[in-house]
Amino acid sequence: MIHIENLHKTYATPHGRFEALRGISLDIAQGEVFGIIGPSGAGKSTLVQCINLLERPDEGTISIGGQALTGLSEVQLRQQRRRIGMVFQGFNLLARRTVYGNVALPLEIAGVAKAEIPARVERLLALVGLEHLRDRYPSQISGGQKQRVGIARALANAPDVLLSDEATSALDPETTHNILALLRDINRKTGITVVMITHQMEVVREVCDRVAVLSQGQIIEMGRTLDVFAAPRHDVTRAMVSAATAADLSDASLQAVRQRMKDALARKPDAPVQLLRLSLSGADDGGALLSQLSRQFDLDLHIVQARVDDVQGVAVGTLFILAQGLPAALKQVVATLAAREITVQEIAHESATDRSSAFLAA
Repeated sequence: MIHIENLHKTYATPHGRFEALRGISLDIAQGEVFGIIGPSGAGKSTLVQCINLLERPDEGTISIGGQALTGLSEVQLRQQRRRIGMVFQGFNLLARRTVYGNVALPLEIAGVAKAEIPARVERLLALVGLEHLRDRYPSQISGGQKQRVGIARALANAPDVLLSDEATSALDPETTHNILALLRDINRKTGITVVMITHQMEVVREVCDRVAVLSQGQIIEMGRTLDVFAAPRHDVTRAMVSAATAADLSDASLQAVRQRMKDALARKPDAPVQLLRLSLSGADDGGALLSQLSRQFDLDLHIVQARVDDVQGVAVGTLFILAQGLPAALKQVVATLAAREITVQEIAHESATDRSSAFLAA
């Protein structure tokens, strides 16, 4: 549906040239809800403006539904932009127009026959649940209701693609959840392709089928949302997932665990101790599995911290465990976990041959 290949965009600044996008390539399927996420300055806003050609890239191509946009004239591009709806963080509603009037505006601009507009607007208001507020002005409705108006307006010309640029970042958590549920419902009912630009991993977790992670103008990780949450590969992604799920140990907890490792080694000097992080998804019962492995390989396994989150109906968990036993048994446990598609990362270890804790990058 959306094909982006080798996209580059550079800006001139007082400090020299700034490369906002560096070789972005991705494909977004028809009917997909696709997330584009990254920290501030990652290039998200530039990328969304390039998708609808509000910004022209210096290099690369953008195609929607097989139509290349980058080579079109301004007149041709205006026609193609009707295939792309846009929802903004700041709502951008006209204060002097009612809810009905704001939704009707794109139809008026597009030259839709006056007789057709009322029925189309009413259908859109029903879709976003605002029929009862049709005659109110933006100042008379809540932030969540304003965003629903914005969504209805973005859908007025029946676009193929809906771009959501930080559409929920100004909303409270409950309203955010309601707006995301609405977008997902619209996606299912209409088959529209939705591209979510966000810095909130919680948004990606709740609504996106796949996600691309941007950092310094490049895609550093991309995949199914479930996979990215269960086993993030890049440091930036791991930090964002951790912030959204509390999937890391605090500094205070880490120091306490460190002391527990030393104490365990003092009791059993011949049995090394490892601090492991397990990332699992699906129906695995981490506690039951660890109990089974402890008996099977004669290990001491203790859960230090556990967190399970719902990612679109699938349980995704992070467990920190202390594992103490003979090196060969520890290796067997890691191999057994890997065979169950559970990602294992060693965070620290203590052994009699190396009494200093070795803390590795998580």
